[in-house]
Amino acid sequence: MPVATKPQPAPKVAAEPRPVLGPTGNRVRASPEEPKRKNASLTKPRQVTKPGPELPASAVQNNVSVDTVCSSDSTSSGGSSKKVAKLSRTTKRVGAKPTKLARNPPRADAGEATSEPSGPLKRCDWITPNSDPVYVSFHDEEWGAPVHDDWKLFELLVFSQALAELSWPTILRKRDTFRKHFDNFDASLVAQYDEKKLLSMKVHGSLLLSEAKLRAILENAKEIVKIQKEFGSFNNYCWSFVNHKPIRNGFRYARQIPVKTPKAEVMSKNMMQRGFCCVGPTVVYSFMQVAGIVNDHVLCCFRFHECGAAIEKDLKLKNQEPEKQDGASE
Repeated sequence: MPVATKPQPAPKVAAEPRPVLGPTGNRVRASPEEPKRKNASLTKPRQVTKPGPELPASAVQNNVSVDTVCSSDSTSSGGSSKKVAKLSRTTKRVGAKPTKLARNPPRADAGEATSEPSGPLKRCDWITPNSDPVYVSFHDEEWGAPVHDDWKLFELLVFSQALAELSWPTILRKRDTFRKHFDNFDASLVAQYDEKKLLSMKVHGSLLLSEAKLRAILENAKEIVKIQKEFGSFNNYCWSFVNHKPIRNGFRYARQIPVKTPKAEVMSKNMMQRGFCCVGPTVVYSFMQVAGIVNDHVLCCFRFHECGAAIEKDLKLKNQEPEKQDGASE
């Protein structure tokens, strides 16, 4: 007799985990029942690749992307995208870095010059940021420039003598007063002054200079008148000691500039023999400097080259004068 068998229940099918929305909205995370899966990319063993072929030099020089060069080479040879990635990784690991090219400056037109920002002018060391503006203007416009006017030369000689009692900034601030008292330094007029005229040169109750300096200016004016008759002008006499060509020393630092030179000593001796007063070698060399007979601007000063250009211009004009005279005589 057959034995009745008990029906077996159907095996339960595990329900699929229901996706649960995360706090960010659309990110899906598995239910707590599903085990967490590790990232396959982290557990995957790192693949060591062999060094690939060298990149063409044009790619480095032209700053072309490495991936672009590799992809173009692999595509032309029928390679796959995996080969492109492999070459790029290998190249970066070997150290072939593209050179960084400098940015090209904006091109200017052929007739347009590029303007560069100009910094502060470089002057002689004795001009500082705290110097009097009058003194700075005197340095930038007059000191060291060749002077050939008799009245101006007489004025500069007086100022060089006054340096024993006053400074350059003080003298320059009183310049108009000096010119008023000395008739704009016309030697023919100053030579006619008397004792009363000299003692009347006062500023705020005190003499413009000491009596000794005022008397020296009077005597020097008389001698200049004599020199004008002998040499034609006081200019010809002063410039004859340097053969009518100024001296350009070209010192690098102000401390190298001397207070007197053999040329100044020769000129000083000749002037004292003629009857000039208060014209020692130091005074005469200061006069030669300010009158441009000697260019003692330091090399880095912008006036060193400007005074040199003015000297060359004077020489050209002097060379042209004889030619004009010859043409007129013919």
